[in-house]
Amino acid sequence: MQQITDDSTNNQIPSPSPVLSVVIIGRNEGQRLARCLESIREVHNVTVEEVIYVDSDSTDGSPELAAGYGAKVLVVHPEHPTAAIGRNAGWKAVQTDFVLFLDGDTVLHSDFPHAAFLSILESDSIAAVWGHRREIHPEGSLFNRVLDLDWIYAPGFTDFCGGDVLMRRKALLEAGGYDEGLIAGEEPELCRRMRARGYRILHIDHPMTGHDLQMTKWRQYWKRATRAGHAYAQISERFRNSKDPAWKKERDANLIRGTFWMLSPLVALLSCLWLGILPLIAWFVLLGLLSARSGWKARWKSKSPLTLLLYGLHSQLQQIPIFTGQLQYELDKRRGKTRKLIEYKGSGNN
Repeated sequence: MQQITDDSTNNQIPSPSPVLSVVIIGRNEGQRLARCLESIREVHNVTVEEVIYVDSDSTDGSPELAAGYGAKVLVVHPEHPTAAIGRNAGWKAVQTDFVLFLDGDTVLHSDFPHAAFLSILESDSIAAVWGHRREIHPEGSLFNRVLDLDWIYAPGFTDFCGGDVLMRRKALLEAGGYDEGLIAGEEPELCRRMRARGYRILHIDHPMTGHDLQMTKWRQYWKRATRAGHAYAQISERFRNSKDPAWKKERDANLIRGTFWMLSPLVALLSCLWLGILPLIAWFVLLGLLSARSGWKARWKSKSPLTLLLYGLHSQLQQIPIFTGQLQYELDKRRGKTRKLIEYKGSGNN
């Protein structure tokens, strides 16, 4: 910590601990929210001035639960709920210069706020600091095990951040906050506007939050990937003709890969009518080889060969629902329809 010198006595007086506000957003998080609120109480070397919980029309008593923990509760009733609406309501109500955003299904690492402060105070140009989010129960399902690796990024300055992040309120105010019209991808989109104003986003090599995905069904997995596709299409369209075409490469790559993985098994099956089972075998071999290649590229994320192979398979097959999400966005746009929040998680009262 920095020291403040008292010239009259030439003694060093410890500087006060950093002060922040915590904004939590949630909808029917149940006991996941309770764990999140409890984890905030364990924070070290940082003063938590206030905890604000923003609820989006929960029906499980989440607002009352949060109030019982001493949080200030704000309830929003949007026609089309989005995470951005909740986060904006929260940071606009805080009383401090720094805001720590959390999702209600996360558990905060007790040392992260202090580590994030040490980094963000190094330069006024750093607007946001985030760390490692990992699954609390990767053993809970194959989906949890695989998607746990999706949270892992290399430390350093990045173009984006996730939902859990420490931000300067000044930077939020200058950038105009989160875009409430986005049902997904609101964090990277905000970061893009912050970077356009000269700010930087820093990912530090430090545990940040544990996440409780609770994904046990293929339908949940499909909806989560569809949501990502919707974000790719919406955000890349917005900045398509700009100097910084956000997510254009990812969107275009998915259009190619998604089309291939949707059509290729059908082509292989039809080819079997003339060539026997060989085309289908060739398709599975290709899937296996490409999955192995993706897993090998991600080997720095895990030491488990099986986990890496499953992650490689996920990297290929998720292209189909992501592609579907892009198509849904285009169809909705032509119909003049606004899609509601795509929810893939159940209640946390389990």
